[in-house]
Amino acid sequence: MESGASDPIRILVVDDDAGVRQVLRSMLVPAGYEVELAVNGRQAIEKLKGEPCDLVITDLVMPEQEGIETIKQLRRDFPEVKIIAISGAFGGDYLRIAGFLGAHRTMAKPVRMETVLRVVAETLGSTDEPPLAEGS
Repeated sequence: MESGASDPIRILVVDDDAGVRQVLRSMLVPAGYEVELAVNGRQAIEKLKGEPCDLVITDLVMPEQEGIETIKQLRRDFPEVKIIAISGAFGGDYLRIAGFLGAHRTMAKPVRMETVLRVVAETLGSTDEPPLAEGS
């Protein structure tokens, strides 16, 4: 999605950990981004149906609808949305899968503010297309 000059860039942060959601929000809002929050992939998809965003930052291990399934659905239903996958689980294996399924960038938890802001800016400025998810 292209944001107009007067429209703030909208980011949806998806994580089942309230602390992680708030930390990411506290990093992104002062940088000028409009931030929405979701507790799982299912809630994220519902929010996107109501109001689109430019970027989704999603955890990969969550109840209800985990991040891998969420990425597949985002690629299918919202192909214009950029995706950053974050995870601290499974030694990075899930991050590799997320990249294969269509995440534009991945980050291992714990994340640092400088890294988050750099990766967000790079992802939003990227014209790279993610790989197509198999089985979509």
